Order: sequence, then structure tokens, then C-alpha cells
Amino acid sequence: MDSQKKIVIKSGSKSIKGFLNDSKTSDNIWDSLPLESSVNTWGDEIYFSIPVINEEENPQATVDLGDIGYWPPGNAICLFFGLTPISVEGEIKPASPVNIIGKMVGDMEELKLINSGDVISIRRFDQE
Repeated sequence: MDSQKKIVIKSGSKSIKGFLNDSKTSDNIWDSLPLESSVNTWGDEIYFSIPVINEEENPQATVDLGDIGYWPPGNAICLFFGLTPISVEGEIKPASPVNIIGKMVGDMEELKLINSGDVISIRRFDQE
């Protein structure tokens, strides 16, 4: 959590903090912040298109709870806070491999209250 690329993700009154890792994909996204988009949901995954185009970079077919991914086919950020429709017990599976670009920290339960069509934003978080 020593990353200097701290972010906050907000939708309405709901928010969660996170950080971006050290990868080319996350650097491109960091340089594009702040970003705002309309949400899509897929099980316990939120994804939304962003104006950042990046190719696959160490793509992962399974992810961990709290991972933030970038989905190259949709130019989308994906927030993983539970099982997707194609997950199997104990394994979170995106629709297709994603670049892991960061991690959310804190209580992710509020993310379950975000619906398709809601507006979401990601911005840099100034250290407290």
C-alpha cells in the first residue's frame, strides 16, 4: 500500500479507496485521471469504459477479491468484489483475461449497491 498512485472511486454517496500498481497500463490510466463513466454490472463485478486504449499486459484469467483490472477488449476498468456469473467456487473469473492494475482497500459491500447506468468516477486521492 506504499504506492504513490492512490485513488478514490465514487458513485453517488458510495466510495472506496484503492491504489494503482506499477505497470504500463496503470500509468496510462493514472495520467488520464480524473475519469467518469457509466457503470455496467456483471455479478459482483462493476465495469465501465474509459478513453484509455491499452493492449494486454500480463493478462490474468482469474483475479483476487478487491482487484482492479483493465479489460483490453472493452477499454474498460473492472472492479472485482465478488463472484461473476462464470466464477467457480473460490475463484473469481472475468469474462476474458484482464490486466491487473491495482487493488481496492476497505469495505467493498457498498459496491453491491451500485447499479448499471449509475455514474462512477475515479480520481487521484490526496494523502490524508
